[in-house]
Amino acid sequence: MRKIRFSRTDWTTLKPSPRRPPALPLQLDLGPSPGGYGPGGHASLHGRVREALRDAILSGRLPPGERLPSSRTLAEDLDCARGTILLAIEHLVAEGYLTTRPGSGTRVADTLPDDLLVPRGVAGRTAPSPGAPVLSRRGASLAASRGEAGDAPIPDAFALGRPALDAFPRETWARLLQAEWRAGPPAHPHPLGDPRLRRALAAYLSAGRGVACSEEAVIVTASIRQSLRLLAELLLEPGEAAYLEEPGFPGLAHALSAAGLRTVPVPCGAPGFSIAQAQSLDPGARLAVVTPAQGHPLGATMSLENRLALLAWAEARDGWIVEDDYDGEYRYAGRPLAPLHALDRAGRVLYVGSVSKVLLPALQMSYLVLPQTLVEPVRRALTGSGGFASILGQGALARFIAEGHFTAHLRRTRRLYGQRQAALVASARDHLGDVLEVPPRDGGMHLVARPVAGAEFDDRRAVGACARAGIATTALSPHFTDAARAEQGLLLGYASVPERAIVPAVRRMAEALRTVR
Repeated sequence: MRKIRFSRTDWTTLKPSPRRPPALPLQLDLGPSPGGYGPGGHASLHGRVREALRDAILSGRLPPGERLPSSRTLAEDLDCARGTILLAIEHLVAEGYLTTRPGSGTRVADTLPDDLLVPRGVAGRTAPSPGAPVLSRRGASLAASRGEAGDAPIPDAFALGRPALDAFPRETWARLLQAEWRAGPPAHPHPLGDPRLRRALAAYLSAGRGVACSEEAVIVTASIRQSLRLLAELLLEPGEAAYLEEPGFPGLAHALSAAGLRTVPVPCGAPGFSIAQAQSLDPGARLAVVTPAQGHPLGATMSLENRLALLAWAEARDGWIVEDDYDGEYRYAGRPLAPLHALDRAGRVLYVGSVSKVLLPALQMSYLVLPQTLVEPVRRALTGSGGFASILGQGALARFIAEGHFTAHLRRTRRLYGQRQAALVASARDHLGDVLEVPPRDGGMHLVARPVAGAEFDDRRAVGACARAGIATTALSPHFTDAARAEQGLLLGYASVPERAIVPAVRRMAEALRTVR
């Protein structure tokens, strides 16, 4: 039985080795870089590899019974981590495209899932494209929304919310994924998440973030937005009001609106969210979504006075507080601030955090810490909806945390991000001083660049000009729901940009912004 070897060429084409080339190369439309989006909207590398292999199988270039090269060989040929290949293969095995047998390796299945729908050999496996769909009013609104404000273009420089992939311990992660692969994933994934991961997260949160909790109170979810929508649907009736910070992350407002709630933006100053001001706008709300450690996007830290007042409101109003602590670990002046959850004595704070934003975006994994009274309702809701997080990677992440790699990675990246922020501030002062002011911050993973006094500036046009120069920036103004209060500026994510790349990127950015002026 002949084997096919894959080699890597500029991340846009997967080709068989020239030793035994098949009739056609395996094409992948991956965009200009590994950070781009591949077929079917897959941003992760393992998703793109999976789609390439599936396409090769369906087109007949990998016929039924064909044995694939070893995962180590594929990883070497594609110049990626072995764990990436294992994840792609595990997906295809679960979908029925590949089979694995001890001593026989990984082979293409004799009967493919698509054969049950379209007989093999019938031209055109895909169904004809239907006409334009007729959407509901809610569907049209969702389709028209832009999701995250100023959806960042593909280039990596200064993209928002991206961690330092160059600092990620790939070899350690690949070893842990391999260990999980050998053991095999659970036959029936738990709707609340792998118990080992929940146990590891509880231990980390209790010791590292001051969030005292048991493993039963920790729920693994696919994203913070999924967590928020789930909580909104469980705790409030359609049409009820929920407080949001202004400015804030637009994705949170979209999640609440999708759950049928009415959002009340509350302007936030230097002391952070104020429940007194919120009640003056709408006294009927029973839910507040806040980022006490460092508000997004301006970085305001909620004062102790405002924290205590918010907790007292929740207890008296029978209300709930969702604390979004997605990057609370990253403080560069002193120790990270204790979460609001640490002050809660009435069980009114629902704590949410993200693994994807601090570790690896491809994981698509977040978590919830709930009061014990909410665990069972959440379990039932997740079981009924089937909306629980993918089990792939949860076991490896549990080992990663339990063995101390997670806290070590946080310490390492905390130092690294502090250095990268300082480099960006210095470079902006040298090359952008006549256009933008970029002051430092005590924490977070991005900086806020504001136009110099008296300068005319349109942040949406600036984002477009930077994108044409290969620089990903995010406009500040779309983070405000009220256009009259909207401020102009750019959000510059620095966590994913190596220091050596900061100065050239800032120079290109300065040239692009001067053309807009």
